[in-house]
Amino acid sequence: MTQASIRALQGLRDLSTVKWYVIPLLAFVFYIYVTEIKKARRTGDWDAVIAGFTLFGVDFVFETLNGWIFHLTQHSALWTTPGDTALRTMVGWNIEIMFMFSIAGIIYYHTLSDNRGLRIFGIPDRLFWVIAYAAFCVFVECLLNVGGHLVWEYPFWRFSPLGVLPIFFAAYFPLFLITMLVVNMESPTGRVRAVGIIYGTAIVLNLVAFGILGWNY
Repeated sequence: MTQASIRALQGLRDLSTVKWYVIPLLAFVFYIYVTEIKKARRTGDWDAVIAGFTLFGVDFVFETLNGWIFHLTQHSALWTTPGDTALRTMVGWNIEIMFMFSIAGIIYYHTLSDNRGLRIFGIPDRLFWVIAYAAFCVFVECLLNVGGHLVWEYPFWRFSPLGVLPIFFAAYFPLFLITMLVVNMESPTGRVRAVGIIYGTAIVLNLVAFGILGWNY
């Protein structure tokens, strides 16, 4: 087991580490969602709310799978967050990351043009911003890695010209792509069902890991 993994397990889900700044951050997230829901109830357009829930749900699935990789290898997850945090929720997830991704889908949605036919550099607007935000997230993750806040162990997943490609294509590109696909669905029922499947997948995987198998990640 890597040193980063051992450090990440220390204080895992320990509520004594919670910092006071979590409270205003939680209030900001609530404010954003309450505002978006109020708009949606008035206009009937729930796209922003759906985008927010979808992206966070997909990240929940990815972080769960990252935890599974850690436990099954007993070596390291693909990414590990051993540094200081107000609350480490999984070996590669913490409360600060959760707050950020809880509103990232809403940020993505509000970047989109109202003109669905718009193209940027020949790429459909919605897909362009999937690529742009995925690339930006990889850039930020590289900075966090250089600072030692986010650790990569495997040679195919590292800060190098080719090493960042798996991070882009396996982590962030599908994160925003799935959000785009769910928002683009015409059927409201289909959207709700898709979001339910995403969260259901994450919940089942964690129930199996924690409740049945007794894993810890």
